[in-house]
Amino acid sequence: MTASATAATGAATDYDVIIVGAGMSGLYLIHRLRELGFTVRCYEAGDGVGGTWYWNRYPGCRFDSESWAYGYSWSQELLEEWNWSEHFAAQPETERYLNHVADKFDLRRDIQLSTRVAGARYDAATNTWTVETAHGEQATARYFVTAVGVLSAPYTPDIPGRDDFQGLALHTAEWPKEPIDFSARRIAVIGSGATAVQLITEVGKNVGHMTVFQRTPNYCLPLGNSPIGDEEMARIKQDYPEIFRKCRESFGAFPYNFDPRSAFDVSDEERRRIYEEMYAEPGFRIWLGNFFDILTDRRANDTMAEFVREKIRGRVDDPETARKLTPTDYPFGTKRVPLESGYFETFNRANVELVDLNEEPIERITANGVKTSSREYAVDTIVYATGFDAVTGALVRMDIRGEDGQALADKWADGPRTYLGLTTAGFPNMFIVVGPQNAASFCNVPRCIEQNVEWVTDCIAWLRDRGVARIAARPESEQAWVEHCEALINATLLPETDSWFMGANIPGKKRVFLNYAGGAMEYRQQCDDAAQAGYAGFALT
Repeated sequence: MTASATAATGAATDYDVIIVGAGMSGLYLIHRLRELGFTVRCYEAGDGVGGTWYWNRYPGCRFDSESWAYGYSWSQELLEEWNWSEHFAAQPETERYLNHVADKFDLRRDIQLSTRVAGARYDAATNTWTVETAHGEQATARYFVTAVGVLSAPYTPDIPGRDDFQGLALHTAEWPKEPIDFSARRIAVIGSGATAVQLITEVGKNVGHMTVFQRTPNYCLPLGNSPIGDEEMARIKQDYPEIFRKCRESFGAFPYNFDPRSAFDVSDEERRRIYEEMYAEPGFRIWLGNFFDILTDRRANDTMAEFVREKIRGRVDDPETARKLTPTDYPFGTKRVPLESGYFETFNRANVELVDLNEEPIERITANGVKTSSREYAVDTIVYATGFDAVTGALVRMDIRGEDGQALADKWADGPRTYLGLTTAGFPNMFIVVGPQNAASFCNVPRCIEQNVEWVTDCIAWLRDRGVARIAARPESEQAWVEHCEALINATLLPETDSWFMGANIPGKKRVFLNYAGGAMEYRQQCDDAAQAGYAGFALT
């Protein structure tokens, strides 16, 4: 029976592999599995492909990784034919790029759009997974692969009165496709993370009045975006081998790496000169290409934190507003660093107001706006830039059940437990691409996506070629990996800060580092070592 017939009848269909998500991971998974001779079905909740770049279409949404180091590297023809228009491309261009990939490689025929996966259940008797959609359709497969992304489960705080609001309410990750004219609107933006920074800057250019409700100020740094001309794009194409080599050999899979020196190996004057130089450079170099001890030594970190604080104070006209926008109580770089293009100057506008929620917390949403402990702010639009239940949220919102009916959400109630960040004990023949305790959730994501996808697809082909029907992470391997991840993060400053990295933005969520802090190179080596040893750490049947 064909997949289209399945949609019409609700009958089960059998595939080699079922994938959840048609973003950057899902598209590459389809392509590579198909090349290896497997039958594939991919379910996608949206009505278009692109994942992050389909859902996040709020004003100002764009890359903060360099466009030319972000796109896929696995097709020379694709690299040659695609021209990026900016060093940090905006959402519409990235969505066009991923649609181009889907069309060029004829990926859509294996994708079922507008189909949210409700759950999946492992059958030990047959070593298969049965996947059920929210519409009640079912399909079975030998292997179940999640490719749901790191930031794909939107979080809206349960503020009293939220449903009483009579105006327009939006979450940045569920933005309408039709543009909204804010020029005569009075809007409230709740949140001040990386998404909010982009949105506030863009909306602030043409808004009636904007009130920003900030809980935590950020060490925002200049994006440094600029157009890419024809000659520069031609040079980039020539340089692609070197660009991807640099990415492969760096901690964060960016085309630059940490400085091997300590912040104190140079004089105060030289350190200041280096900071100024990096501040003027585009992208994340100032975060992930800084002195190696910036994220491990508080004294070294303080030198960078104070440098950024000075910059903020120098860009905001009103001293009181500058004070509110300046972070002081957590180390630099321990939250995701937002890159901006005039964010701080937005608060110099007469029609933009900043509310510090530490000084006047929100008490409730009313029919007409937002009421804090001090006053009510009348608005006609509320934008929730309140982020995501990151890394694990999209996984545990599905009812995924492994051996003996164990629910993944129950297993991970006290924090995620994986082996290699790609599998979890008790869930045989299931792979998690870009999941917890995985370098792909803490790096230049597409570079690490490719590593994840290639490892998983190579593994599935290896199992097929050797007649292995079942692969399962051993509990002792999982425990060792969890301890390895904990040891890595405890050697850094990141646990000192409440952030989505730590799951601390979600009430009731276990506070634990959700990613892998050893860097992309170390992570790749760990995965390669296991594979080259015949998938050491796994039970094979």
